[in-house]
Amino acid sequence: MAEQGLHQAEGAVNDEALFENEDQDFEFDESGLELAAKEELTREGSDGPAPFRSGAITPDGFIEEDFEAEIGTPSDDEETDEEFQDIAEHKILEVAGDDLYGRKVIVFAACKLPPSAQIDHQRLLEYMKHVLDQYVENDYVIVYFHFGLTSKNKPKLSWLIQIYKELDRKYKKNLKAWYIVHPTNFIKILWNIFKPFIRSVKFGRKIMYVNYLHELKEHLHFDQLVVPPLVLQHDAKMVASNKPKYPYGQDSNDAGTLPTQQYGVSLHHIKSHYGTVIPPVVQQTVDYLRQNALDVEGIFRRSANAVQLKAVQKKFNQGETVNFAVEGDEHIPAVALKIFLRDLQEPLLTFDLYQPILRLHTVEDERKVAEVRRMLHEELPEDNYQILKFIVQLLTEVVDHSAMNKMNSSNLAIVFGPNLLWPKGQASLSSMGYLNNFARLLIDNYSQLFDR
Repeated sequence: MAEQGLHQAEGAVNDEALFENEDQDFEFDESGLELAAKEELTREGSDGPAPFRSGAITPDGFIEEDFEAEIGTPSDDEETDEEFQDIAEHKILEVAGDDLYGRKVIVFAACKLPPSAQIDHQRLLEYMKHVLDQYVENDYVIVYFHFGLTSKNKPKLSWLIQIYKELDRKYKKNLKAWYIVHPTNFIKILWNIFKPFIRSVKFGRKIMYVNYLHELKEHLHFDQLVVPPLVLQHDAKMVASNKPKYPYGQDSNDAGTLPTQQYGVSLHHIKSHYGTVIPPVVQQTVDYLRQNALDVEGIFRRSANAVQLKAVQKKFNQGETVNFAVEGDEHIPAVALKIFLRDLQEPLLTFDLYQPILRLHTVEDERKVAEVRRMLHEELPEDNYQILKFIVQLLTEVVDHSAMNKMNSSNLAIVFGPNLLWPKGQASLSSMGYLNNFARLLIDNYSQLFDR
């Protein structure tokens, strides 16, 4: 029934009808659609709250969870298959680390789409599935930069319908948020065409309109997003024209950094106040997880309540001890630990080791463990080494209980790789694979690497 409805929608609004009035530059000329858009938006307002929200995770403040018993085995691909090189080189799809809640961020930039005559959209779809297959077994989010879609590079409506059909529940169940940046009336009208034929109410709740780039800061590590220059320029024009309220300026900086702060500061700052090598947030989360969460299914993989997480971070930043037993959710300390690692001013494995670790894929397998051991003992600062050892030891214990928690070293590596190391910028798809492989090597070879 849904499939039949989509075909009807495709026939009712064909490609030419949707795109016939286009500007030769960027964006759609929506003068012909403006009245229809206003009618749709007015109807949404009268029928009740719209399914899209800006600046909200879910209506109840939770990061939506849809967890299944089996996690599956992640891809071991170290780099994009050669067969997709002609698609990958356009960098339409990128991986941008994790969001504020430890979920993988996938970026799609419409402005990077080449002219339709120069790309096979069917192959692009296969490439999209190839990339997503590496991450969909864990929670993830999508950021879609809409600006830059023109009459020359627009895909057909039939292709969009094909995407919805082929990206089935496997891809939708762990998609926690889909941010549409700089949405236009075209996007809103398109949604109202699709909406009657989409069965899942949950899917609609995952989509959020983002009118300005600064709104992403509420949900993402904005500094790790490499935003296309065209999108930056468009956003700057919109901000200058509309003058939206900007909530991330002086307010956060005036207060300064608390002496007791642990999130978003350096390891040196934490040690200078608390006098310990292992930061209290790491000590408390690891201790609690070791005692209470080794058998919890999906530990480190599942998301958690956003409100509770912020409250826990606030307590740690104020130097308080957190009673995780009162929180009532073992995933809270797990996510709190991941966020702590990703919020460090410099990654635990340091920026200096980023390139040497990426180059490890060129080292013969029989020499890799010895080279990593040398790297950890000779090049990693002592405090970083001790913290890394402390965390990886816990991960080995989680693996020992994988029959119950479904988290083997491959699953944990996908979660921790990008939180232990990242570049001063955006990581490429191939580099993400190398980081995950390095994290797995640390877990699988703990006794050889860390015993002095």
